[in-house]
Amino acid sequence: MNRLIFLAGVFLSLSLAAPSFAEDTVFPARGSKAETLVIGSVTDIDFIEGLIKAFQTANPSTEVVYRQMTSLDLYAAAAEACTKGTFFADTVISSAIPEQVRLVNDGCSEPFRFSLPADLPDWASWRNELVGLTFEPAVIVYDRQGLNPADVPRNRFELVDLLRQTERFRGRIGTYDIEDSGVGYIFAFEDAAQASTWGRLLESLGQNRAQLFCCSSDVIDGVASGRLVLGYNVLGSYALARQAADPRIGIIFPSDYTLALSRAAYVSRDAHNVRAANALIALALSDTGQRILSGDSKLYSSRNGPEMLARADAVSGGVTGAAAFRPIALSPALLVGLDQAKRKAFLDQWRKSFQAGKDD
Repeated sequence: MNRLIFLAGVFLSLSLAAPSFAEDTVFPARGSKAETLVIGSVTDIDFIEGLIKAFQTANPSTEVVYRQMTSLDLYAAAAEACTKGTFFADTVISSAIPEQVRLVNDGCSEPFRFSLPADLPDWASWRNELVGLTFEPAVIVYDRQGLNPADVPRNRFELVDLLRQTERFRGRIGTYDIEDSGVGYIFAFEDAAQASTWGRLLESLGQNRAQLFCCSSDVIDGVASGRLVLGYNVLGSYALARQAADPRIGIIFPSDYTLALSRAAYVSRDAHNVRAANALIALALSDTGQRILSGDSKLYSSRNGPEMLARADAVSGGVTGAAAFRPIALSPALLVGLDQAKRKAFLDQWRKSFQAGKDD
């Protein structure tokens, strides 16, 4: 009995010590298994499954374990593994690009073992250790059944004017909870740096008691169901993919400027399968990979995304040209937003604005 109790205690301690990855998805090798590739990522599996299957077509003996987490949990797990020199994933792919830059800056990656495409923009790579695979705008989504065409805002100035109708929109606006979302935080931080309307927009969101969500998909769900009229700073890739199946969802590329980020990937310094990690990233950057990402998933390409999105917007009656897209560069400048003092001050301003809305 004592031995059984001891073994049970050992099993429990090991279970508690081991990380929990409830969102692991395994893609078995198509042939005789010879190796495993572990991908740590924030991307919804439906959006990247096509790339994984194309990779396995070229690498049939490779089993792929896709480890999906929220952006902040992914960063915490990758940072802890890096600090301890332990294995977490062979490659880490995340839209929380400041955290990706920090991990690379802290020595958690190794140089790529392939040549980057000659037409890759300068903003899409850093130190030959971090590279942007996609081009994803921050858009405004709206309910076409709940908003008259004449009321649809085309830029932030018009959005601020619209949101003055607080009785109409109170509780029916959605956006990221920037305390829980790395993507939401970088979009908001960049807005504060670039938009003359930021203070008024933040005040308007607070006065309208905007609903806060962890993920773009939750905001889009709210718009699709009619619970929300508008969603601000939603990832365009997710919105475009949903719009293809649900015409109720309208999408606005703000004409004053449209931020865009690129899901960034690196090969882990402690990778178990360096070859496969490099092969996957190289595939994603190839013409084949970019066609896959720009297809049904609407992640678009870091190589020609602005032009493709501007054409798509024009076809739907939009007014945003390629010049209005402002990609967020992969560079050490992103670390400014992660400075603890600056982050605290920024989040304090955010909380006060939303608290003021609740107190009205």
